Amino acid sequence: MSRKTLILLAAGGSAALLLGAWAFQYIGGLAPCKMCIWQRYPHGAAVLIGALALATGWRLLPWAGALAALTTSGVGFFHAGVEQGWWEGPTTCTSGPIGGLSAEQLMEQIMNAPLVRCDEIPWQMLGISMAGWNGLISLALALLWLLAATRRS
Repeated sequence: MSRKTLILLAAGGSAALLLGAWAFQYIGGLAPCKMCIWQRYPHGAAVLIGALALATGWRLLPWAGALAALTTSGVGFFHAGVEQGWWEGPTTCTSGPIGGLSAEQLMEQIMNAPLVRCDEIPWQMLGISMAGWNGLISLALALLWLLAATRRS
């Protein structure tokens, strides 16, 4: 496969994942949490990097595309771990412990809770959440970027 084809596949994969996320949000009515939004930024960067790489031929850009894909993959895997309860996520979008709280403190925690929590799985397929799928697919996209970075033509 040529370098340009690999870049098209990698950047196109990020574009497809972004379009899928927006479809879930705007067509499916599935509002994203804070960590879901974090996963979108590197995909946007990868699309722009791909366009620049194809337009300019700069040899270092596929390395930047790989970094973007690895970043969103890492956030996706971290988010999937938060959803599974393997580790805690940001306190701004996960539920906190309720033990030892007064009724007033508990009510304040409930009223200040975000509308969409990062530690709940809103959608899954084959037992893997959307964040987990992003982690897996983005890892594959990073491999495409790395192949493109190491190709001569």
